[in-house]
Amino acid sequence: MKKILTFLLLASLVFVLSCTKKEKSAENLSVLVFITGVIAGSPTYELMSQGALEFAEANQNVTIKIYEAGINQSQWEQQLAEMVSSGDYDIVLGSNPSLPEICANVAKMFPNQKFVITDAYYEGHPQIRTYFYNQYEQSLFLGYLAGLITTSKMPFANAQKKVGFIAAQEYPLLTGHMVPGFIEGAKMIDPEIELDFRVIGSWADANKAADLALAMINSGTDVFTSIAGGAAQGIIKTITEKNAYALWYNINAYNLAPGNIIGCGIMEQKKLVLNILEDLKNNRIEYGISAVLGVKNGYLGFIDDDSGYYNFVPEDIRKTFKQFINELYN
Repeated sequence: MKKILTFLLLASLVFVLSCTKKEKSAENLSVLVFITGVIAGSPTYELMSQGALEFAEANQNVTIKIYEAGINQSQWEQQLAEMVSSGDYDIVLGSNPSLPEICANVAKMFPNQKFVITDAYYEGHPQIRTYFYNQYEQSLFLGYLAGLITTSKMPFANAQKKVGFIAAQEYPLLTGHMVPGFIEGAKMIDPEIELDFRVIGSWADANKAADLALAMINSGTDVFTSIAGGAAQGIIKTITEKNAYALWYNINAYNLAPGNIIGCGIMEQKKLVLNILEDLKNNRIEYGISAVLGVKNGYLGFIDDDSGYYNFVPEDIRKTFKQFINELYN
């Protein structure tokens, strides 16, 4: 009953807002950055927020509102509807594979609201534009490096051919692209390499993540990757205490555990956000379509110029890995 009343109240606001909303200058741009979760501990949201605030600082007619919706996914749709019901925002900017469906539902109540979403693929809706990172590519090269490490004679590598992937939760992009890409990359080095995949069940439970990592190390895993948000702090704690390696998605994390985190992919979320906002400001966004972004067009890559990489990974491994990365670029 509460949801029905909320829906009716929001729907009734559409007519009122259409009559009372002031006309905005074509030069002005008001953006709601809708964070489906929390910023702390999430590279995707940290980079999105940084890019949006940086753009607003450089463009005086652009205003940014950053809203953290929290980790309870069941509340995201209602929160988004309540935020856009004010009519204050030209654009909702978000980043989450599940966000397009939520925006499509909210769009039914607010037919003039536009949504731009990164890290998602969704086509055919006239109010929604998406940008999809080809995370299979990043997973493939991180898995390839994991294969090189687990079969090496590096100090923390053991005789078993086992790599680990710890996820906060399962979702289609993770299970359909990232996990398969990671193990396929590792098996390019040795088909006998096994994957130990485990799920925390929370984006914030660092203790559970630490326990899972410890169990995996005890069963022979010597190199990890993860998509775990704030819970990844537990993985870092375990690999530093028990001497194991980790490879990181999306950001430079070498300084979080020097000598343990020895490989970092990069997702150019900040660059993408800056480009999106520039296009929005100049009215160059086309809705209803999705762009696919990857290694070739410069939105995914690997950070190989950091001492956390070249001081801890042997030269022969770096050379072999560089050759593989170059093949992907080409």
